[in-house]
Amino acid sequence: MKKHYRHENNCLNCGATLVGKFCHVCGQENLEMKESFGHMMNHAISDYFHFDHQFFHTLKPLLFKPGYLTNEYMAGRRAQYLHPVKMYIFISLVYFLLVFQQKSGPVQINQPPGSLTELAKAADQVNRTPYLSAQAKKKSIDTLYFDAGYKMVNNHWVIDTSKQARQRAEENKHIVNPYSSDTTIEQYMANQQNLPDAQRDGWLKRYYNEKAFAINKQKIDIVATIEDSIKHNFPKMMFLLLPLFALILMVTFYRSKKFYVEHLIYAFHLHCFVFLFLSIIILVEFIVPGSWTAFNGWLVFATIIAIIWYFYKSLRVVYHRSRWRTIFKMIGMYFVYFLAFLICFSLLVCITIFTAA
Repeated sequence: MKKHYRHENNCLNCGATLVGKFCHVCGQENLEMKESFGHMMNHAISDYFHFDHQFFHTLKPLLFKPGYLTNEYMAGRRAQYLHPVKMYIFISLVYFLLVFQQKSGPVQINQPPGSLTELAKAADQVNRTPYLSAQAKKKSIDTLYFDAGYKMVNNHWVIDTSKQARQRAEENKHIVNPYSSDTTIEQYMANQQNLPDAQRDGWLKRYYNEKAFAINKQKIDIVATIEDSIKHNFPKMMFLLLPLFALILMVTFYRSKKFYVEHLIYAFHLHCFVFLFLSIIILVEFIVPGSWTAFNGWLVFATIIAIIWYFYKSLRVVYHRSRWRTIFKMIGMYFVYFLAFLICFSLLVCITIFTAA
């Protein structure tokens, strides 16, 4: 939509004399004050989402010219392109919205929340409890399976498909089985005090049991709580990984004599491409029927190849290394970054679990 500029050459914001469409003192655009509703909304949306000429002018080199934007930015030619941090924030927002929307769906309650393997582990913990009688152990295990939506048939626990069993399983899906057959935290702590020191639970098991009893008392759906927390914090974790990735680049290409911020700019541009490209792939998967399994398989394979090629090509353009040196450095960087990602994600999961209740 065409913008309407004032004919006067004085800045309405600071009073400076204008030369061009923008004030050289405060940066305000010399637009007409009396604008239509359409112009006003277009200007507001463009400013908020950065849907202006910079964004669309940045898309083509970002997708089809690996490393070009980084070189342009470091050469000082920046005005026509969107700032790397602003671009990353917008593209990553769109990407994670698509990812979480893709993986979300209605909760299926035709199956009980706990698998037989999980329940068998919990039952084994009950059997290992030293101060319970055989009758008390059997009663605790029967209650465990019954609450999870199972029934006994020919001395085997099988899924109870009745409406009442499904409803009971849904109501009890929040239950977290502590490593104890006690029903309350008070009972658990009292029984721990009565045991010899050598038989008492360690601090980690005690902490887990305290959390489990707290979750059950508050009727928190622990799985949903953890999933929501990870979804909320995963984009933040990826943003915090960017400086680490830039540090890996700086160590790998230490002979390039580039400053750390130059490696960071490249890290932003690379992640912007990956998130934008994956967003396009997700949209394609939304359109393609699920029955096209062969096409989906080839699409995943092509996506991996495209990202690897882009990574390789952008490194050569930005750091000017030979083909094989770039490949070897790529492989080393991949393993270091993947290890850092696993450590950070594991910490995220642990912190989420420990702070869930």
